[in-house]
Amino acid sequence: MFKPDFKKMELLPAIAQDAATGEVLMLAYMNEQAWNATLETGEAHYWSRSRQELWHKGGTSGHVQKVKSIRLDCDSDTVLLLIEQVGGAACHKGYKSCFYRELKDGQVRECSPVVFDPKEVYR
Repeated sequence: MFKPDFKKMELLPAIAQDAATGEVLMLAYMNEQAWNATLETGEAHYWSRSRQELWHKGGTSGHVQKVKSIRLDCDSDTVLLLIEQVGGAACHKGYKSCFYRELKDGQVRECSPVVFDPKEVYR
């Protein structure tokens, strides 16, 4: 059966990757409830460790992740979601990717565009 091994760990890492460009957009965590909600809706759901609740990505901002493909690693303990990022931003800070900072030549710089102002979206 194609299913993560939630017996190993209750929360598994889930990587969201842009299906069109291959860019890694974010890392979150899934439990079995999030996995099932993702399969049922075709949109990414995660488990919020800070709020201790199921989290529909984009439920507040409208920046949902439409799942195009799901992959599991060889141990079935990491999920890779190939997604279409609706609204252009995966990061709650307004960036296209949560990995918006890069260390290059000893300097940290932003390497992902700002797509929205979080103050406007999360009032």
